Amino acid sequence: MANEWLQLFPEKVKAALSRLPLMLLETVEEIRIREGRPLEINYAGKYHFVDAAGRLTLEPEEAYTPDREDSHRMLDLISNHSLYTMEEELRKGFITIPGGHRIGLAGRAVLSGGSVGHLRDIGGYNVRIAREIPGVADRLLPHLLDWSRQRVMHTLILSPPQHGKTTLLRDLARQISAGSKGGREGRRPGLKVGIVDERSEIAGSRRGLPAFDIGPRTDVLDGCPKAEGMMMMIRSLSPDVLIADEIGRPEDAEAVTEALHAGITVLAAAHGREVSELALRPGLGRLIELGMFERYVILRRSAGELSFRVLDGRKRSLPVYPGQDKGGEAHA
Repeated sequence: MANEWLQLFPEKVKAALSRLPLMLLETVEEIRIREGRPLEINYAGKYHFVDAAGRLTLEPEEAYTPDREDSHRMLDLISNHSLYTMEEELRKGFITIPGGHRIGLAGRAVLSGGSVGHLRDIGGYNVRIAREIPGVADRLLPHLLDWSRQRVMHTLILSPPQHGKTTLLRDLARQISAGSKGGREGRRPGLKVGIVDERSEIAGSRRGLPAFDIGPRTDVLDGCPKAEGMMMMIRSLSPDVLIADEIGRPEDAEAVTEALHAGITVLAAAHGREVSELALRPGLGRLIELGMFERYVILRRSAGELSFRVLDGRKRSLPVYPGQDKGGEAHA
């Protein structure tokens, strides 16, 4: 069903959102519900409030204001009426629902042993809409291929949050898994791809089955911690290419190292604007220092358009390719 994510919302909020223009509904990226404050959406990097009639406004006092009933109903809907079964999600501060949509939660943190045990008094929700965009990786993939050895190079993709890393990884998985029937170097065979989908966002699995097209030769470990999942993949599923999103912890770096030493290509993503930023982190810094990655992809979004720069393993910009501007930046 088109825009099925609308069913996540309580009736009054859903009614306001449903009145938005269809083109906007198909491009909206975030919906923010804050109890007692105006309903807000984000599309193409633009933020607007929404009134009860589905009109956009920049004035908060004109917008629909979700109340306590809306907030409680929202929590009921996203937890499928079983809040007690979501203890782990409440500890992490987000819920991923079927379809790969992720809902960030804001409320009061309850501590246990000095760490967050769970959240209570939840009154803020950030719904991030997951979409697949077939072909978004078309211009990038040739930069990541070693044509002579028919392999994908070890790659780290970096950008700030919500700049398209997950969408790009999803399409890379599809294209690498499927292969191609032709091109400048001829036929490219499909490879075995393994996705460690800790937040259920890349594949959007429902009861173990991917909701998105991630290719015919792709296996998914859904809801599994990245470090542990990568080791499980290495030991039992023999992927040619291993994909993981939002790496950064020391244990993630150790698992990436194990994969590289096992001859498995790693495609990973991390939050950051430049490689120099990541080099300061304990786990990723060591990988960068040792030259583990053969390609770095730096993403950025401007006015809703995705562009990228590609660096080699020595962090040098690659030559300009067709479709790039003079600054060595290509548009996806």
